[in-house]
Amino acid sequence: MSTDTEHVDEGAETSVLETWKRWYHIPIIGVVMLFMLLSRVRSYDRFASSDGTPALQAIDSWYHWRMVQWTAENYPHTMPFEVWTGFPTGQYSGQFGTLFDQIVVTAAMIVGLGDPSPETLYTVSLLAVPVMATLVAIPVFYIGRRLGGTLGGVVSVLLLALAPGTFFYRSTTGQLDHHIGEVLFMAIAVLAMMVALRVAEREKPIYELLLDGDRDGLKTPALYSVLAGVALSLYIWVWPAGVVLIGIFGVFFAVQLCLDYVRGVSPDHVAFVGAVSLGVTGVITVLLMEGGGTGTGVTSFGYLQPITAFLVAFGCVFMAWLARQWNGFDIDRRSYPAAIGGLIVATFLVMALALPDLYSTLVGNLTGRLIPINASETGLTVAEVQPPDNFTQHVVDEFGMAFYTMVAGLVLLVLCPFVGSLERDYRAEYTLIIVWSLFLTSMAATQTRFAYYLVLAVAVVNAVFVADIVRLFDLGGSVEQLRSIETYQVIVVIMVALLLFAPLLPPIANVTAWDRGDQAYPSDDAMAWEEANHWLEGNSPEPGDWAGAGHEDELEYYGTYEYPEGGDFDYPEGSYGVLSWWDYGHLITVQGERIPHSNPFQQHARSSSAFLTAQSEERGELLLDGIAAEGESVYDMSDDELESVVGNGTDSNEEMRYVMIDHKMAGGKFGAITQWAGPGYGTYVNQEQYTIGENEAGLQSPSGNYDETMLASLYLEDATELEHYRLVHENDDYAVVGGFGRSTPRGISDDPFESFRLERLGMSGSWSNQTQNFQTQLDQSRMLGQIAPLSQSQFLYDAHVASSVKTFERVEGATITGSVDDESLADENASVYASVDLETEPGRTFTYGQQVDLAADGTFEVTVPYATNDELGTEDGYTNSSVLATGDYSVFVGTPGENGSVDVHYDGETEVSETAVVNGESVDVTLEEADGESADPTDAEDGASGAGEGTAENESESDSGTDSSTDSDSNTTDTDNATESIERSSAVSVVG
Repeated sequence: MSTDTEHVDEGAETSVLETWKRWYHIPIIGVVMLFMLLSRVRSYDRFASSDGTPALQAIDSWYHWRMVQWTAENYPHTMPFEVWTGFPTGQYSGQFGTLFDQIVVTAAMIVGLGDPSPETLYTVSLLAVPVMATLVAIPVFYIGRRLGGTLGGVVSVLLLALAPGTFFYRSTTGQLDHHIGEVLFMAIAVLAMMVALRVAEREKPIYELLLDGDRDGLKTPALYSVLAGVALSLYIWVWPAGVVLIGIFGVFFAVQLCLDYVRGVSPDHVAFVGAVSLGVTGVITVLLMEGGGTGTGVTSFGYLQPITAFLVAFGCVFMAWLARQWNGFDIDRRSYPAAIGGLIVATFLVMALALPDLYSTLVGNLTGRLIPINASETGLTVAEVQPPDNFTQHVVDEFGMAFYTMVAGLVLLVLCPFVGSLERDYRAEYTLIIVWSLFLTSMAATQTRFAYYLVLAVAVVNAVFVADIVRLFDLGGSVEQLRSIETYQVIVVIMVALLLFAPLLPPIANVTAWDRGDQAYPSDDAMAWEEANHWLEGNSPEPGDWAGAGHEDELEYYGTYEYPEGGDFDYPEGSYGVLSWWDYGHLITVQGERIPHSNPFQQHARSSSAFLTAQSEERGELLLDGIAAEGESVYDMSDDELESVVGNGTDSNEEMRYVMIDHKMAGGKFGAITQWAGPGYGTYVNQEQYTIGENEAGLQSPSGNYDETMLASLYLEDATELEHYRLVHENDDYAVVGGFGRSTPRGISDDPFESFRLERLGMSGSWSNQTQNFQTQLDQSRMLGQIAPLSQSQFLYDAHVASSVKTFERVEGATITGSVDDESLADENASVYASVDLETEPGRTFTYGQQVDLAADGTFEVTVPYATNDELGTEDGYTNSSVLATGDYSVFVGTPGENGSVDVHYDGETEVSETAVVNGESVDVTLEEADGESADPTDAEDGASGAGEGTAENESESDSGTDSSTDSDSNTTDTDNATESIERSSAVSVVG
């Protein structure tokens, strides 16, 4: 009886183990997916808001928020044309407002029962990307299982969950971008294609079945091929540039059909899948075409997607037909691949001659996205588009050692037809995985961001590695094998587990996926620009209502505008644009609800670059007038050509009215700005000698060409000596802009265009007595040509303190006119000086100054942009400036005196009305003979660089959501230390 009991227990044990073996992956995958979701929402509280006000990570996330809002207002439609960016033409948004945004809004519609509140819409948006990333585990498991059994699928999902790199941080809370949607739908498309190929290999559809009308023989492979085509179309619908996957599939079909024919297998089976699936994709992408996508651009729904899909479908049919002809002529099968290669080269040559636009698009994207060669200089100004500096280290940081085990897995897949011990039948889907993985690896080497794609290949190909290790070392999971497991087998299991997972887990990993989930913060740029953009929204006229034009109803923020002829929208009278660098265009649209000139589509980047680097106000004005008359094409014209364009153009309602500049544009981004319109970065840098300790050192410093740029004249000098620009707002958040040096054992490391917010020094970022004193110290060291030490090894030089974001208005300017009855002054090089003291909203004061020569007849005209009253506002169609004059203009006539001073001969004061400034009116001033006093001309010429006399009432910390993690006590201590280090240095004369 005991023997029977043992048999029953043994049978029960076997049944439990077999059940576990069959179903164990379900609870494991469930737990892993829960981990994936929870790790990605750890920072949720930093982004949550009670009223739906967004706080998002990447800049593109803000424009997706715009698309989500618009789609919710116009559901289920997506935006056909965007008039709230790219002024004065508008912009077809292309890869925004796609299936990704519709999925987010549809989910919000379900949660909100058809009418989601702003809070519901924002909450769903915050969770959408983490949920999509979690769902990627499902297709990854099934791909892994097809390659390496259930164990391989589980390993694939574990690697996906633990990878702490690009895929992870682009899928955390606060990311609202299509990248993770791309990964999800690419995985689905590849899985669907694998299934379709395997079904075709099993069912063996051939041309004769089609001729005979054998529906039963074709039904199943046709169904799965159609589904593969639909899956590929969904991927492209999420990201129009996903046409890259059509290209990858095209290479796969070319390789596989050649392999099949050489091996003596009919190419019809695989060609059937390619023809049907890519044919379906071609039809669907034709239906997706929009008015703005009529060209061959890769980021829009245009001709490119259906053309490439139909070309691949046709290629599959052609190759199958050619194989049959090859048999008929009894030609050696081994020469077939060479013939196909020659035909492909010939096709590209014909395309280059007959369809040059299509050819350049295909080749440009081949070298720009797929192969790490020939990247454009302007493209490389985008951080995520740059190739990794060290690809070997890059993949280790992204995946640990799993990338190299993936390479081993690819080798095993290649060897499977030749190594019988691998016990793996040859399948077309293996070739697909090899080709796809190699392309994803090349893409990740081409652009850093594409590591979020490579994670798929790393995860699923490791299923092959693990499965083949199990086979080679006889590590199967049956009860009998588990009972008889050997020591060496245990060692192999431990080594494989350590190789795959130890680098991704503590204590070896520097940062784990779980750790990284708590490191997500709102975009620093977005938080810095929020104050400026909200001010702009509330203190500038509605677009369409400039000067009280009354056409604001023609530009509705959630309005629908069809694609205009030529892609150039005709803006109504009273419209205006905001010029800044392209990085910030989406923020101006979404936060400020105003229309930027350039944007992260890199639209109008060249004309923005040309204006910001213009060497005079006259050229800057000609460029903006030329843009209004002709568009961006004027960026490289000479002044004479611009004058001709402006003179021959018609009156335009499409003027640029505001310029917004932040500390990064004047600092670290300046090099990128110079790349677009030229001249290059080197034009704006020279060597200056500085005393560092007891040694003299040559440091790279901004040259006079930089000082003369419109960017520097506006941002660093508050538009002093400019006639048509005035500061109207600055953030109460200040930054350091200038040279930053560091002493190292190898010498001095210097950067002439560094910038960072004052919080980095432990100071309160707002305007305060502390900020003012620090500004005075830097001004003094800059004027003396000396360094300003921050620590024993770090120092500033030629540095300024300026608001993190400044907003300038473009105005006609009032002309102060007058005369003096003293003809002798003209012979004494007399000049007329006009100045006015101003105060910004945070309390910083500065002096605007302007200087002109006195005419021979004693008359003068001085054009100034600042008013001394605030009589006009948004209700009149003008700006509510937050920068106010503290008194009237002081005007005097002087001649050069001793030691750089000016002898004053006549002086007077005058008011300048806001109406005179915006309408370009004249203001008369009466000057009276002075008492012979002297004046410092720098009070008028360089007033912007002075510290001012304003006092600060607010010394609290700046807004949360910045990159500072210190508390108020440590801020005070750090500030004292930084100030003391400057005061101790003999290189700086401390004032105040």
